[in-house]
Amino acid sequence: MDILKIIEKIEKNKTASKQELAFLLENISDSELEQLRQKAQMTAIQSFGKNIYIRGLIELSSYCKNDCLYCGIRRSNRNAVRYRLSKEQILSCCETGFALGFRTFVLQGGEDPYYTDERMCDIVGTIKSLYPECAVTLSLGERSAESYKRLYDAGADRYLLRHETANPDHYARLHPSSMSRKNRVDCLYELKRIGYQTGAGFMVGSPYQTYENLAEDLLFINELQPQMCGIGPFIPHRDTEFAQKPQGSLRLTLTLLSLIRLMQPKILLPATTALGTITPKGRELGILHGANVVMPNLSPQEHREDYALYDNKICTGHEAAECINCLSLRLKSIGYQIVTDRGDYK
Repeated sequence: MDILKIIEKIEKNKTASKQELAFLLENISDSELEQLRQKAQMTAIQSFGKNIYIRGLIELSSYCKNDCLYCGIRRSNRNAVRYRLSKEQILSCCETGFALGFRTFVLQGGEDPYYTDERMCDIVGTIKSLYPECAVTLSLGERSAESYKRLYDAGADRYLLRHETANPDHYARLHPSSMSRKNRVDCLYELKRIGYQTGAGFMVGSPYQTYENLAEDLLFINELQPQMCGIGPFIPHRDTEFAQKPQGSLRLTLTLLSLIRLMQPKILLPATTALGTITPKGRELGILHGANVVMPNLSPQEHREDYALYDNKICTGHEAAECINCLSLRLKSIGYQIVTDRGDYK
């Protein structure tokens, strides 16, 4: 198979096959990847210019009822430091973020039953009343259709729910039997039906993953047509059974970012914290490969290390919201600029 012809096919909005995508991911050369990168970067610039949207990340709870095998805050990890943010703490984060120029707040946490619909609707409604020009994104895992609708009616604009892997057998190897890929996918389609700007996503290089699995992830993104897609390299956590597994590849993650940008030209595509964790300029590289969103951390300083989904997470420095000027300078060094904008899907 000719990799450049596969790339050209994708660029012309024709869906490549699973076999073609898997072949590309496994065999793309450095020169072919550079051509792919340039096409992805130009596609992003055509849609967004050289503007990068910023989201203020508020990690509201490290409690989780689930026991995902790869996750540092999984229920059975007795070494995890558990915390919950109060409504007042969350609003304080928003106040700080608004003053720094953030116009989207991302409330993310483990699947914590403490945050009932009543509590979350109150929090979301208060944020929207105080900052009506801002978007609220939720990333709280699997909930009922009724719950999603109540949160949407309270003012939530977007919802992030990574599908993690599109392959059912692979999903079963990463999650306990109490969780199902079908339910995860049903949730994503329900979120879209309700009207959320919806985000899916997956880990790159997770245990047992094949190139065919990754090709299935790309085809699932094409099928779902989400407004957002978050991908990042798998990074092992010391207190999970995957502690000794190798972390995901930077090169493969960047390749997938570029492919997603070509396949979905207007998608909101973050350069993630995980990407910045495995290499110092990971987020800049992500942007040069087609990403257009960064999510600095607005969480209270004393809890940033406690929301530890994986080891060695960067939680102070240029990824911190307080250092937005540092981040701005880093993006300026590669020719991009932060914009104070909700950054909605167009």
